[in-house]
Amino acid sequence: MMMSLFANANIVRCYGKSSKSVVARSRSNSSADVVVIGSGIGGLCCGALLARYEEEVIVLESHDQPGGAAHSFNVKGYNFDSGPSLFSGLQSRGPQANPLAQVLDALGESLPCATYDSWKVYIPEGEFLSRIGPTEFFKDLDKYAGPNAVHEWQKLLDAVLPLSTAAMALPPLSIRGDLGVLSTAVARYAPSLLNSFLQMGPRGALGATKLLRPFSEILDSLQLKDPFLRNWIDLLAFLLAGVKANAILSAEMVYMFAEWYKPGCCLEYPLHGSAAIVDALVRGLEKFGGRISLQSHVEKIVVENDRAIGVKLRNGEFIRAKKAVVSNASMWDTLKLLPHEVVPKSYLDRIKKTPQCESFMHLHLGFDAEGIRSDLGIHHIVVNDWTRGVDAEQNVVLISVPSVLSPNLAPPGKHVLHAYMPGTEPFELWKGLDRRSAEYRNLKAERSEVMWRAVERAVGPGFSREKCEVKLVGSPLTHERFLRRNRGTYGPALQAGTDTFPGHSTPIPHLYCCGDSTFPGIGVPAVAASGAIVANSLVSASKHSQLLDAIGI
Repeated sequence: MMMSLFANANIVRCYGKSSKSVVARSRSNSSADVVVIGSGIGGLCCGALLARYEEEVIVLESHDQPGGAAHSFNVKGYNFDSGPSLFSGLQSRGPQANPLAQVLDALGESLPCATYDSWKVYIPEGEFLSRIGPTEFFKDLDKYAGPNAVHEWQKLLDAVLPLSTAAMALPPLSIRGDLGVLSTAVARYAPSLLNSFLQMGPRGALGATKLLRPFSEILDSLQLKDPFLRNWIDLLAFLLAGVKANAILSAEMVYMFAEWYKPGCCLEYPLHGSAAIVDALVRGLEKFGGRISLQSHVEKIVVENDRAIGVKLRNGEFIRAKKAVVSNASMWDTLKLLPHEVVPKSYLDRIKKTPQCESFMHLHLGFDAEGIRSDLGIHHIVVNDWTRGVDAEQNVVLISVPSVLSPNLAPPGKHVLHAYMPGTEPFELWKGLDRRSAEYRNLKAERSEVMWRAVERAVGPGFSREKCEVKLVGSPLTHERFLRRNRGTYGPALQAGTDTFPGHSTPIPHLYCCGDSTFPGIGVPAVAASGAIVANSLVSASKHSQLLDAIGI
């Protein structure tokens, strides 16, 4: 999850330097088979797979380094993650692997990671070290919620874990957006799907029909009523996709349970931060002849004879797309790139009516590790009030201290920290403010105070605000300006069972979309899957099948 950058001109110059910086590439060629707008994880997965398929592809990025909302930046020797910080399944392989891991496997790229199995939780009832795995959480439940919560949790695991066989029987990399899916997915994996249903039995197979419904329906069908347990599940859903259990797809939650609550499971953190993920995707893109062009701001998508034929850059350059244009921008930002007259009213109305998640507040800190306790973990979650809901503003703060596992992200003897409130900061509070004004500075100080208090609680008495060598506060205007996110949003606020994430084709022929505005939704695994689906859809089913054969799925 997450993203950021700061409304401070002095920071912008530093922000483009990652632990493994990627220099701008020349745009010596003014055409490609496929032009990809944006180098977020979705766009890079799409572009790199297309290059793997031997398509001529160029990825255009407005910023001076790739990664979009997942890039890293360096200030005074501290390497900060701007977005995602909680990962699992990055080193998994095979049919049931994380979609991003499947893309990396197809590219022949590895991603060294540190592994761990817990995060610290601070809740109104107390604080505890929450461990993933099938048994450890029972102890915490018994202490903070009682025997009934333990019973209901076991009941949930008994129902959900068997469903994971069905949820994971169809590899994300096998999906495409046309009838070719009948050969690359349906026929290819029908035996494993059938076998998974047979193993579950009639009752389990019936439960599998709920995978595309809200997860709350599974909870209700099991008559799970313990307040602590329901709050905890809302928190897990919120960490995964920015929505509560009544809005997240059951399939997403079932996949998460399979990764977090089965024997031998673990969490992972890339040894060089989220920049390592971006670097691996860029390496894969270029290894197969793809190109990436930084500081290449797309001004508009060019449409002729009712189809997308390329893009025009801010500097006036036109880059022709011989086969397709793929936008990794949000649905609202993609709309801004299109000539108004070519957009069907139904498409325009749908985008305008799609609700948006709120934006973010961020706190990036660099500080001395001296006096800080030696058992400081990488992740901390602070919930101030269950009754307000995990999606309430100023209520839940997530904290990542990646230098605990990857010391190279900070100068020797220092720590790097990222605290944030994900998708809960109202944009309206910030709309129209002058970023140079005292009003803006005061509002940042006011709205960041809850994060400071959370950090002080998590890091402990050895921490001091005054002694921080780097102190950066990011606001929704930060997202809007630097990440080019409409209203600084996290993505569409769609409710499973009521709304559906849009597909990847558009009413404009030869224009496709990937990223968090498209199926399967928000989060690193989801956007990686969206980019893969678009790439698969732009090549023949036979080429697609050959790739699946090559990586053994």
